[in-house]
Amino acid sequence: MNKTSLPPVETQLKSIQQLIQTVKFDDAIKQSKQLLVQTADKKYRIEIWYLIAVAQRYAKTFALALDSINELFKLDGSHSRAHQEHGYIKLALKNPRQATASFEKAIKLNPSLVASWQELIQLYRTADQMNDVQKCANQLEILKKLPPALLAVTELMHEGKLAKAEQICRHFLQNNTRDVDGMCLLAEIGIELKIYDDAEFLLASALELAPNNMHARSQYVNLLLRLGKYKTAEQQVEKLLTEQPDNLSFQVTKANVLTGLGKVEQAIILFEQAIAQNKEIAGFHLQLGHALKAKGDIEKAVAAYQQAYLVKPSYGDAFWSLANTKTYQFSDAEIGQMQAQQDDSDLALVDKIQFYFATGKAFEDRQEYSQAFQAYEQGNKLQHDHNGFDINKTEQQVAEQIKHCTRELFATRGQLGLNSPDPIFIVGLPRAGSTLLEQILASHSQVDGTMELHNILGLASRLRGKSQNSANKESQYPKNLAEINPDYFQRFGQQFIDETRVYREQAPLFIDKMPNNFLHLGLIKLILPNAKIIDARRSPMACCFSGFKQLFAEGQDFSYKLEDIGRYYQAYLKLMSHWNDVLPDFVLTVNHENVVDDLETQVRRMLDFCGLPFEQSCLDFHKTKRNIKTPSSEQVRQPIYKSATEQWKHFEPYLAPLKKVINIENV
Repeated sequence: MNKTSLPPVETQLKSIQQLIQTVKFDDAIKQSKQLLVQTADKKYRIEIWYLIAVAQRYAKTFALALDSINELFKLDGSHSRAHQEHGYIKLALKNPRQATASFEKAIKLNPSLVASWQELIQLYRTADQMNDVQKCANQLEILKKLPPALLAVTELMHEGKLAKAEQICRHFLQNNTRDVDGMCLLAEIGIELKIYDDAEFLLASALELAPNNMHARSQYVNLLLRLGKYKTAEQQVEKLLTEQPDNLSFQVTKANVLTGLGKVEQAIILFEQAIAQNKEIAGFHLQLGHALKAKGDIEKAVAAYQQAYLVKPSYGDAFWSLANTKTYQFSDAEIGQMQAQQDDSDLALVDKIQFYFATGKAFEDRQEYSQAFQAYEQGNKLQHDHNGFDINKTEQQVAEQIKHCTRELFATRGQLGLNSPDPIFIVGLPRAGSTLLEQILASHSQVDGTMELHNILGLASRLRGKSQNSANKESQYPKNLAEINPDYFQRFGQQFIDETRVYREQAPLFIDKMPNNFLHLGLIKLILPNAKIIDARRSPMACCFSGFKQLFAEGQDFSYKLEDIGRYYQAYLKLMSHWNDVLPDFVLTVNHENVVDDLETQVRRMLDFCGLPFEQSCLDFHKTKRNIKTPSSEQVRQPIYKSATEQWKHFEPYLAPLKKVINIENV
């Protein structure tokens, strides 16, 4: 049989599993080794090495089984079942201490591994660790209460097999429509897959069925926080605190909600109270730091971040948060600590990524650009591989906006929305200077600054419907903008004004600076025809590279590969050109470089565009006291400076893939 006529790898893996189940261990090992030669796919090689190790252990060739597991660990050190198998092998080799460590690692990676919990109960009992026996027994009881299908879903989720987990969970819920545990699990999968509308609906439905389910409500609050729905989150967290007023986790959640609502002083008090009760939770110090940074108290924020890493040295987020102040300078000792943590094979992926980005910033500050780029590149690669972003989908989105948002659409439906002049949308790419423009405008007496609001993105998601965008299937939105009931546009506009009121103070106008809204200017025009749109634009190399070296909290998955960020920038230019063509005078483009070179001219342009009289406070924007939650918060509290516009040139030798995509040969 030649290579091209071999059955699919999945079929051969099932065949090997059957051989193991029928005690044909030698045949299973032989077939596995043949399959190893045939496939270079890392995912399959991991599975093959796992099956070889299992077969070798059953065949009592324990030393060989150990070698096979070690080969698997070279490919994936965080494979939970491999650690479980390592535990079995160490048990067979009469090494209970190492077996215990392996089973503990397995349940840390995947808390739903029933077999590991069972083995640990025996190991702890033998070692007379009765407290640990009880903890394991409690967890085992919880797992055994789950229906087998949901237990399988939980295992698959922890193994990162989300598509399979979703399939099994949906099938289970078809036959068990009121199962709250199933709804919570499916919501958790939806959150991982960033299908937030489905997750929100599932959790809200679960709470209607089981209003006292604390897990579902806690999950719901955390999702609302992620979506920026702070007012609803506040109502939900109050219900949690009514049930458990002394729950520290719920108190900290309330503090995060208050930070989101702009009530930063109240949030800081709650964070400090939580820390007074338990100083050993690194996350409490980190979140206090975020609130202090938003307030503008950078010195205390830095101290809080430093305390977070003192409590937990492997806490990548503490180091990245220091780097993300943009003004903090790492010491030699801190750089050494970050590099040592990066090399720890047990370090969680999220921490490793954060350490790489923070190390990149540390070396860039020291003008050691080669080492800085190497760190940025490694962090970006890990993040890109993890998030699975597909730039083709963004380009398809842009193509659909251009196809369906035509002059004819706006001629027939362009005046159906709410005539409110309140919102000023600042759009563009992240790191293009939008926070600076917001700070300038929010320094005006008639304008409130808010934050990056999720409301337009949420509306677009609802209009898109449940079908997932793919290369072969056009989504319902924006095509349906020409088809939906005309009354909806005014209703959507009013809903936007109502939902965002909580972020405003008393000024007649307010700013929404969600950069990704550039994809939805047609929708904004239809629901809020009198809104003002400002396109914050920055030269391509400076903008794209600034995005590449930024680790975003959420929503900018295109920025972790030079080719992707270049293609995203080109798609953005193409769509903005379309908006300017079909909606003349609706958008004001403000170039960052022009703001830096001639601040007053650009300030007057923006104020004229927004129908506002000139105020000197807009030129003195750095003196304005307000909460700012974006990475540029410290930069916009200083006068204009020009150094950042050319920073990318220090990295030019490494940026050929980006220059090629945006058609720049010599800059």
